[in-house]
Amino acid sequence: MSFELKENANFTDLTCEGFIEELASKAPVPGGGGAAALVGALGVALGNMVGSLTVGKEKYASVEAEIIALKTRADALQTELLGLVQQDAEVFEPLSRAYGLPKNTEEEKAEKQHVMEACLRECCEVPLSIMRACGEAIDLHVQFARIGTPLAISDVGCGVACCKAALQAASLNVFINTKAMQDRVYAHDINARAHALLDTYTVLADDVFVDVTARFE
Repeated sequence: MSFELKENANFTDLTCEGFIEELASKAPVPGGGGAAALVGALGVALGNMVGSLTVGKEKYASVEAEIIALKTRADALQTELLGLVQQDAEVFEPLSRAYGLPKNTEEEKAEKQHVMEACLRECCEVPLSIMRACGEAIDLHVQFARIGTPLAISDVGCGVACCKAALQAASLNVFINTKAMQDRVYAHDINARAHALLDTYTVLADDVFVDVTARFE
């Protein structure tokens, strides 16, 4: 299993239809990690939209500075997550090459293991970064739900649901790579960090979603 990214290929430059077609194809990228990052970016953007609909309204003048600060952070997270769509594809390329390394001699086996370990670490860091960004995005949604315009409160619920899904999807891309690691101490540490993010932010996302849903009763 080996592939090379097309020269200057950037998946975030594709149309929505083009990205979906690539995702559905047999090409190894984009995959679950890239999809998770994109869904996370969509979730952030939904919260950001609520902020946009709140800014400039006289009714919310007392919280405008806070909303603007939230939007600034949301802008940065959107950019980060879109960048992680591409990074996820880029770190997979050397891992795919490592799987194809020869292992006919003890020296070749040792070299392959060494290269694989380094590549697997890289492939864990990207989805872990996606998880961190999604956690921060969920924190933002707590605030958008608290002070954003209630006219768009359903978009807060939609946004936080996307961020939770992206968080969980990214975690699977962490765990599939740590499972293949020889260094079990390092793998355990990465898994613990991923589980801590899951434990904190899935609960928080659910709280926001329940709060939003309750406003329609």
